[in-house]
Amino acid sequence: MCYTVTMERIDLHTHSAFSHDGNAALADMVAAAHAAGLKYYGISEHFDYDCAALGVTVNGKPLRQIDARAYFAAARALQTRNENLLVGCEFGYADNAETLAAYARTVARYAPDYVINSVHVCDGKDCYFPDYFEGKTVRRAYEDYLACVRASLDAPYPYDIVGHIGYVSRNAPYEKKKLRYGDYAAQYDDILKTVIAKNVILEANTSARGTGGAILPDTDVLQRYYELGGRALSFGSDAHGTGRIAERYDETVSALRAIGFTHFTVPVRGKRLEISF
Repeated sequence: MCYTVTMERIDLHTHSAFSHDGNAALADMVAAAHAAGLKYYGISEHFDYDCAALGVTVNGKPLRQIDARAYFAAARALQTRNENLLVGCEFGYADNAETLAAYARTVARYAPDYVINSVHVCDGKDCYFPDYFEGKTVRRAYEDYLACVRASLDAPYPYDIVGHIGYVSRNAPYEKKKLRYGDYAAQYDDILKTVIAKNVILEANTSARGTGGAILPDTDVLQRYYELGGRALSFGSDAHGTGRIAERYDETVSALRAIGFTHFTVPVRGKRLEISF
């Protein structure tokens, strides 16, 4: 069921210091979102069970895993005083039985308000970092990544949002690094049609520095999503500190309006709100 809210601002993809790479306290992130006038603010801490199960490291060190109990206790306490705070998770997908089971247990135990399902790890490596690209042409690196994204859509645990498609291009070492729809049309069409068929939400993520575009996925992919009938979009800044909450919101809305989109979709414990531009 959907309810419509008009002319409000949102940000559903953010991280506090509960995540391994967050740099601000959770309470400070919530306060900054309130000061920015957001109608709906979602905290979506990293759950990196993929990295733990597969032994993925960054700079030779394992990632600090989230204390799920402490996170949900702190976030739910803040939620009692901030009714439009949403308590979510970002799951890093991997086709690994241990990982999939861990995410399913997290949903069952903590009942997050929403889940972002994202691909960070591909071929056993985090595809943000240089070692993922070693020995790979741009086509091989991107085709492998898009194959992982497609596999993630069949995850057996419940999720609401498909996160930052194009993540692989953020730090890619290639001269021509933009992950264009036209270069991978068949794979993108399979992904976008599956997003629509599964009735999940595609994220417009503004943490796109270094990708050659302003949004992940870029506007050519979003245009194709619209052509195929996709209308459910989420907004995420991917802020890891207070200074980037809702970053480039108005610019993103302008680009989406030009395509034909009229609203963002906010998932809240099985219900959906439509936030009109």
